[in-house]
Amino acid sequence: FAACAGLVREAARRGACLVFLPEGFDYIGSDTAQTLRLAEGLDGDLMGRYTALARECGVWLSLGGFHERGQDWPTTQRIYNCHVLLDPSGHLAATYRKTHLCDVELPGRAVMKESSFTNPGAEIVAPVATPAGKLGLSVCYDLRFPEISLALRRAGAEILTYPSAFTVPTGSAHWEVLLRARAIESQCYVVAAAQTGRNHERRTSYGHALVVDPWGAVVAQCREGPGLCYAEIDLEYLHRVRREIPVQGHRRPDLYGGRPLL
Repeated sequence: FAACAGLVREAARRGACLVFLPEGFDYIGSDTAQTLRLAEGLDGDLMGRYTALARECGVWLSLGGFHERGQDWPTTQRIYNCHVLLDPSGHLAATYRKTHLCDVELPGRAVMKESSFTNPGAEIVAPVATPAGKLGLSVCYDLRFPEISLALRRAGAEILTYPSAFTVPTGSAHWEVLLRARAIESQCYVVAAAQTGRNHERRTSYGHALVVDPWGAVVAQCREGPGLCYAEIDLEYLHRVRREIPVQGHRRPDLYGGRPLL
């Protein structure tokens, strides 16, 4: 919390109105038992501290990937991977629970089985109006599914956010190209806060937090190690891109809107 609070305060001093923290901003456990033991509810101490921080700094906080003990914790003993959005008064503006869980096995490189201790979310959350634009919430592995980004665009999103903790093997191959693809196909800004460096003895995160504009250009990117990058959201530019290449109006849901192919 001390590390994150320091970054949020620095961003606020620089004039940011919306600050994004990565998946696992609360912690990354060394094993499943520790991950479950440290989890809290949204009414717990840690979220209370972030509520106070948002109020102190007068900023919106995107807190992506909170290990949440939901109301079903007593019966399931499983958590949710919850993206929390706080407004500048510290009020809970939205919560999105990660719908696509990361079950991946790369022999000798990375093994993840998120579904072994995490419940999948049941719904996509409508974009939230902020001073920077309408914000669509996702988490990490959701990045690999263009369907959610296009659904958020149809619902009015202007900024898509993917707080993440990519591994080095997957990040070095796929991170930037996936983020740029989501920006281009949705014609949204994409903001991707990311874990960086060694989390514990068995895990290192790829980092490279970045912001992509609706044309697909990387307009801000963090250096190696903990830190901040800054970007301005230009909604006039976003709407010009959408006017010049009006792909939303050219889509053919009659052909690929969910019907089985012949």
